[in-house]
Amino acid sequence: MGVDAGGRRARDGRIAGILRNVPAAAAISLVSQFGLTILLTVVEFGRFTHFVGSTFSWLFTRVGKWCRWRLIGPQFFAVGVASIPVVAITGAFIGMILALEGFSQFAAIGQESRIGGIINVSVTKQIGPVLAAVMVAGRVGGALAAELGTMRVTEQLDALRAMAADPIPYLVVPRFVACVIMTPVLTIYSDVLGVWGGWLITVHFYGVSPYEYWDFTRVFVNWWEPTSGLIKSVFFGGSIGLIACYKGFHCQAGAQGVGRAATDAFVASFLAIIALNLVLAKLLNTINYMFIDHGLRTAFG
Repeated sequence: MGVDAGGRRARDGRIAGILRNVPAAAAISLVSQFGLTILLTVVEFGRFTHFVGSTFSWLFTRVGKWCRWRLIGPQFFAVGVASIPVVAITGAFIGMILALEGFSQFAAIGQESRIGGIINVSVTKQIGPVLAAVMVAGRVGGALAAELGTMRVTEQLDALRAMAADPIPYLVVPRFVACVIMTPVLTIYSDVLGVWGGWLITVHFYGVSPYEYWDFTRVFVNWWEPTSGLIKSVFFGGSIGLIACYKGFHCQAGAQGVGRAATDAFVASFLAIIALNLVLAKLLNTINYMFIDHGLRTAFG
């Protein structure tokens, strides 16, 4: 009996010790998981930085490798021409929605004649470039990631490397160049259709004078507003091309990995667009304030 009692006490002591160490073990596990997440994030960022560096190296030093119409022509069509309908329709409806939502507020303070200027400065400076880039990220970014991811899964990228051919100048640089060039073109379509949509609702639905619509557009919108939107769209397009191609090049095996790469490409591109828009908005507004004519200051004067 004494031996059994002693054994039970020893066992209970071990169990109590394990239970006392559970919080400590959980804390250690939490810290290790946090450290692993930080480590993987740093590694992923380094890998992406190396990928971007390789892309720009091929872009500027080996132009003859990628600057061929058979490589860049299909990408111009896929990124630009095929995206025109969705970008144009989105821009037109956004302009109409801004007119519908804003007219009552402007009418309440007797400034409905000035709504055209507000709509058009918003479309050309902010909404047009961002919406065009988001449409490109959704329609093109996911497709690029899925296409390149499929090539990785089926070992086509490895086959190119086995033949001593770097896949970046043939597969990445043409897609990157197409995104950089065609996103501003699509932004122009979005801006034009957005202005037209705002004009349609404001003039033909609410009865605002077309002269006042365009006159206040002239007051509010100078050359810098659409130019700043186009500058943003260049950076948006570049980020979409780089992120989509990177996600495709580093996707996991199988159909699930390709689908995950396409989804991650859109999400990461969207976040990059929002972050870049914030930084560029501050930078370009500072440039406008310091060097460019400030039309908005005199618009209500």
